[in-house]
Amino acid sequence: MAAKKTVRDIEVEGKRVLVRVDFNVPLDRITGIITDNSRIRATLPTIKYLINHKARVILCSHLGRPDGKVIEALRMPPVAEQLSQLINLPVSTVPDCIGPEVERAIANLNNGDILLLENLRFHAGEKANDSSFAQALAKLADIYVDDAFGTAHRTHASTVGVAKYLPAVAGFLMERELEALGSILTNPEHPFSALLGGAKVSDKIGLMQNIFDEVDLLLVGGGMAATFLKVQGYEVGLSLVEADKQDLAHRILKATEKNGVSLLLPIDVMVSDSISPQAAGEVVSIADIPPNKYIADIGPQTIELFSQQIRQCRTVFWNGPMGVYEIPQFARGTRVLAELLANLKATTIIGGGSTAEIVEEMKLTDKMTHVSTGGGASLRFLEGKSLPGVDVLLDKEQ
Repeated sequence: MAAKKTVRDIEVEGKRVLVRVDFNVPLDRITGIITDNSRIRATLPTIKYLINHKARVILCSHLGRPDGKVIEALRMPPVAEQLSQLINLPVSTVPDCIGPEVERAIANLNNGDILLLENLRFHAGEKANDSSFAQALAKLADIYVDDAFGTAHRTHASTVGVAKYLPAVAGFLMERELEALGSILTNPEHPFSALLGGAKVSDKIGLMQNIFDEVDLLLVGGGMAATFLKVQGYEVGLSLVEADKQDLAHRILKATEKNGVSLLLPIDVMVSDSISPQAAGEVVSIADIPPNKYIADIGPQTIELFSQQIRQCRTVFWNGPMGVYEIPQFARGTRVLAELLANLKATTIIGGGSTAEIVEEMKLTDKMTHVSTGGGASLRFLEGKSLPGVDVLLDKEQ
């Protein structure tokens, strides 16, 4: 992928700059309070740069899934208030994201002011990439900056459509994501391992196939390990096995041998009668998994095996929990390996989504080399697929 222009490469003083951010933050269902502001914090370098260079900053984002309707609980003022506290500057809001009232508010902005538009997805034209909605957004600004890597895999009006009408460049978060994830595909320091978990093999197949040429070691835990164990002839009890992916899992096992890649699966697991907060677990060898139980986590011998291997690596990419992390008694494998990565003298890259949330919850974000803000976007990028929201940005040489 060609290197993209960033806000450093354009003149922003006195300009109206429309910045697509990913402020789709988690909200407490009862109080509406923001429970994790890491996505807001991730955009601060770009916002501060624009303020310091006397731009008029117009931020836009979606929040939740209002599906083209106005949902009061998904309005943006609480997000603006949180941003204001983090940046220690006033952040104004408007009751819509396009239209005459918004245009008047922008006309009154001074250099260095910040305005957050209302939820983009209150308009059906956002997800539909409607050209008239994209033009109405573009009318608000002179320059477009995309700093929302988490939505870069979406072909929406605010990620793709608006770039047809304005000069489009990357923000610093977007730049950092592309550089960090790109380094895995092009020049990782070896030994390089990928620690992969989560529920389904299907979510990670493209990634596994695309990094064969670079990776030295694949460590597979979580629910997806059950499909690989089943292919090797083990009983996996009531655990989810993707029947239509067994042939593919078999081919991946063969391909790792052919490419000289080590693929490690669990050697012991924690099993349980049910996946519930009240459930008790017991550790068994993978040869002794009862047919009436679920695999809920990797076992202590597997934790030690994976840890030994990871300690020898210079680059580690991690995506997906090792067990049912939401239930404390099934979270040990995930937590121990997260702590290990946080203290490893190596490049550690966390692949977004639930994995990033775990690292954030454990307060380990600052100890990792890079924690991606995009779950689906990071996986798609590492699968070698193009990201529509990145493709539309100006190349450095343009």
